[in-house]
Amino acid sequence: MDNRNRYIKWIGTLIALLLFGTLGYTIIEKWPWFDALYMTVITIVTVGYSEIHPLSTNGRIFTMVLSFVGVGTAFYILGGMVQATFEGEYGIFRRRRMEAKIKGLKDHFILCGYGRVGEAIASTLKDQKTDFVIIERGLNNYTRAVQQDLLAIMDDATNHDVLKRAGISRAKGLITAFGDDAYNTYAVLTARELNPRLIIIGRASNSDAAKRLKQAGATQIILPEVIGGQQMALLALRPSIVQFIDTVLAGKDSEYSVKEIYASEQSPLIGLSLKAVEERFPGVRILAMRNRDGSLEINPPLSSEVVAGLRLTAFGTMKQLQPIEECCMFGQVKNGEITPDL
Repeated sequence: MDNRNRYIKWIGTLIALLLFGTLGYTIIEKWPWFDALYMTVITIVTVGYSEIHPLSTNGRIFTMVLSFVGVGTAFYILGGMVQATFEGEYGIFRRRRMEAKIKGLKDHFILCGYGRVGEAIASTLKDQKTDFVIIERGLNNYTRAVQQDLLAIMDDATNHDVLKRAGISRAKGLITAFGDDAYNTYAVLTARELNPRLIIIGRASNSDAAKRLKQAGATQIILPEVIGGQQMALLALRPSIVQFIDTVLAGKDSEYSVKEIYASEQSPLIGLSLKAVEERFPGVRILAMRNRDGSLEINPPLSSEVVAGLRLTAFGTMKQLQPIEECCMFGQVKNGEITPDL
């Protein structure tokens, strides 16, 4: 229940309480309505003033009942109003602070949907120390995201202005994780229209929905049920491989990681063989490379040369991967050491 409805409920209860007391004194003691209202107010707020007219026995019994019922109710309502006002002011401050942080994001991800799948995605992005912002249309899911100190916007992910507020022009990618295939498709269409270069990962429940997402502009489509079934089968057949993926590739309980590194035109590694790259960065292993045409080559020959626009899938510790990533993106090599090109 939002603050507006709560205020309406509280004010209505308070008015009903005042009417109850006023009518009681008017009927029992035959007092004028203003005297009855005044007596009701001083009773429920416990100011301690004396009775304005002598009370009969029935009037005293009614006053005791009004005290028991009215005092607790009145203080509960007043306390709730103070708390709601504070929460409202704090909520405005928190939203403004959150919006300021979102405006400062760059090369981040936009996660549309914070249900069960979205929460798992957010947990992984957070573990990988990746910036992201959530767009969620449901109050409960949005509240849960905010309580977990995540950047979130409660609105429609298919709306152009909402995606712009999430920084889609500066974003690296967008992930749609809603359980509604049609809603995911509309979100992908809108995102692709606003940023043609965006990496978009779409969630689908079946092959037909996957085709529509692909047509809408999704870069990759994930079917959670299919992937879950495949992983369960692999756990039964080859549990050690799944454990390796979970602990190493996914970065769980391990210092090792896998990164896809883009080789820019300014990289000094252009023209070097993969063998020379691995020798220059001890501990790093090149597992695959994605060519400019999008084709993926697994376990490429060490004689393969690095060219501009190539994406290298490298394996190693975070400490080992950081230098090669900086070098491929914008670094320079001087005396065997890598320094950022500032």
